[in-house]
Amino acid sequence: MDERADIMTDPRQRESLEGQQYVVLRPGGGVAAAYADVQRTLLGLAPEGTKHPNVGHVTLRGFFEPDRVPQLRDEVRSWATAQQPIPVAVDALDVFPAPFRIPILRIARHPALVGAYAGLTATLDRTDFRRIGELSPADWTFHMSVLYGKELSDSDWAVVESGLEGLAVGSPAVVVPEIEFVWYDGGEHREAMPLSRGAAGRAPS
Repeated sequence: MDERADIMTDPRQRESLEGQQYVVLRPGGGVAAAYADVQRTLLGLAPEGTKHPNVGHVTLRGFFEPDRVPQLRDEVRSWATAQQPIPVAVDALDVFPAPFRIPILRIARHPALVGAYAGLTATLDRTDFRRIGELSPADWTFHMSVLYGKELSDSDWAVVESGLEGLAVGSPAVVVPEIEFVWYDGGEHREAMPLSRGAAGRAPS
């Protein structure tokens, strides 16, 4: 079983994600530390109960295939085993403005990261899996969402946004050796899939 922390723990978030599946990277090291520092600061400025991820992650794809999870998982695993580990480097602290109101750590467009995203797109183009929120490789902003401020009042959001001004994140970077296939079906389930040809994945949870 995968004993790492769940990516989403807020019951409201999980309910909104029910029936969906995601391919994500979970950076560790300095990237995770920078993310945790920023999230701790901004959540301290936001109202109690503001929605946020439990774990920093970079989403590479989303799906709505509640009846075909095994088939989708196999397709993603096949893609993953042909990939190399992916560099993830923080580029800047940024924000998706209204109506989204999401502070983010913007991730640098390293050729290997963009190439992996594009390769996943090409793989999925040969299938009929229903993808959600997808943009072209040129248009996608690689990022780690810090909190979700869409439901905050204008005044509460202004406080959070002002807190961004004094924060510095530097340029931490790590190489992520695996992706996680995450699906929501009465809770969060995950399978880690190494980004290396011929390796075996961790057991699903």
